Order: sequence, then C-alpha cells, then structure tokens
Amino acid sequence: MREGTFFCIDAHTCGNPVRLVAGGYPALQGSTMSEKRQDFLSHHDWIRQALMFEPRGHSMMSGSILYPPCSAQADASILFIETSGCLPMCGHGTIGTVTSAIEHGLLRPKTPGKLILDVPAGQIRIDYEQNGDKVEKVRIYNVASYLAHRDVTIEVEGLGQLTVDVSYGGNYYTIVDPQANFPGLESFGADQVLHYSPKVREAINRVVDCVHPLDSTVRGASHVMWTGQPTRPGAHARNAVFYGDRAIDRSPCGTGTSARMAQWVARGRLAVGEEFVHESIIGSLFVGRVESETRVGDHPAIMPSIQGWARVTGHNTIWVDSEDPYAYGFEVK
Repeated sequence: MREGTFFCIDAHTCGNPVRLVAGGYPALQGSTMSEKRQDFLSHHDWIRQALMFEPRGHSMMSGSILYPPCSAQADASILFIETSGCLPMCGHGTIGTVTSAIEHGLLRPKTPGKLILDVPAGQIRIDYEQNGDKVEKVRIYNVASYLAHRDVTIEVEGLGQLTVDVSYGGNYYTIVDPQANFPGLESFGADQVLHYSPKVREAINRVVDCVHPLDSTVRGASHVMWTGQPTRPGAHARNAVFYGDRAIDRSPCGTGTSARMAQWVARGRLAVGEEFVHESIIGSLFVGRVESETRVGDHPAIMPSIQGWARVTGHNTIWVDSEDPYAYGFEVK
C-alpha cells in the first residue's frame, strides 16, 4: 500500500540542498514549534527518513515543512528535517524554504519583503529582496547565539589532542580552529573531515553537556566545524561543517555562521555592527552581521543575522510505498 504521496519543491542554498515538502505532510500537535517538533519525532519521523535518506535522498539531503504560524505576529512556521534529524534551527534551510515558498505563492507575507517565522529554536525575522518572480537575497535575523564552552581539550584517535570551543547558533557546534594537530582546511580534505568528525563529536559529548538554558529539548553537540583561511576575496574565514553520519555542508552554514560569530565576539575578534563573511568548502559565501548583544540564561550572547541566496531546481512528487523494502530509507556507511 502507498504510505504517502508528497509534493516537494527542490532547491539549493549556496550549494546545499533544501527539499520543501509542500504537500502530503501531517498536522502536528502542540502550541509551539518546539512542541510540534517533538510530536513529529514521536509519530511521523518515518516521513523524514523516507524523504531524506537514499534512495529518494542522500547523505547531504536537508528539507523543511511549512506550517501555519504558532504565534499571532508570525507569518508561518517551519519544521526542519534532514538526515541528522529534526533540527531546532537551520539557516540554509530557512533561506531555501523562504525562496521556494515566496516564488511559488505558498507564503504571502503580511508586509512585503519581510517575514516573521516560528521555528523550534524560537522566532526569527526575515528580510528578502525580490526581482520579479525571483527571490534574490534572504537575510535571517537568527536566534540568540553564544559561546557555550571555551578551550575544551579532547583526545581524538588518529589526530591526538585537540582544543576546541562549543558554540550555539541554533544548534551546538564543536569548532576546531587550526592548531598543532589540525593544520587547517588548507591541508585537510573532505575525506579527513568525514573520517574524524564523528570521533570529535563523540569525544566532546563525553566531556561537556550542551543543553539550551531555555529549552531542554535542544541538547547535544551535533555539528562539527573545521576552520581555515579563506580563499575568496572579502571572506573572513572558511569552514566545513559536518552533520549527520556522512554529510558536509556545501553552504557556509547559517546556524554555524551564527555560532562562529558568537565565538569571535566572545574572544574579542568581532564587535556589534561588524560584518563577517563566511566561506563554504565549495567557495560560496554568507554575509553575517552582529546585530546586538543579549544574554541566553547566564551566558553573554549576540543576536546575529545571515544573508544568502537560493535557487529552485525543480518539482518532485515522491511516493512512499510500504511494500518497498527500502520505503523508509537507508544510508551506506
């Protein structure tokens, strides 16, 4: 029997995929997107697995579902789905979702050029620029971001000792800056990122606890960011973000850029009002900015923004047939 039929709009944000599920998705229980995220994970996670993993997706696949707003002032809500789970926040996913939804008339803002969106991590604001029927740029005013753990020493098999920071930008990132046992991305290829990142993630989660002070369902250092010198003119830093089991973000990573700016502000390398141009592993760019200072619980924090672009690549009607032995996806490890 056919388990479900899903109409999807496929796009990419600066190189990383965004599959907007625009039809066939379930209603969710809860009054906030954090509560709805938990309901989806408990009762409907097979949809994420079927649409994100092979044979309908791949290791880097990332997606979203657009829902009605949870709060009176918002225009809509977004649930993020990808191979690593249902993220509290996804920057590249938001840029791709907004672009696809505006261009296809699925999202009609109360104020043209501006949006307020409810996401599991809280509420975000959007500015977007449109030229005819195309969305050219999207700027996200993201959730409060902060440096959670500073100068944490871990032992990583094959690399040795590393000193890392853990920073939050909507997800928790273990940030590995160049040091004795990591020369930087200039001499660290994609195969090494894929090999060592799970070891770094396992090591850091043994040593420190990462639990958001305002939402205990947001926990664990899920992403690993390897950094290096930029190669593009005007960029301040380059990064490769690992997520899931075998994925490297092709975009500069929106929540990762937020986490990186929070780290730099905490270390005195960036100030309120300054821009931070972040380069991805493929050379695409996000333009970040520190909008203001704030607090997250007892932690000094920043309010970051990130600007990027997305392009729609096609429409996709996906069937999930329960008689298919691979109906709910797989990943080759």
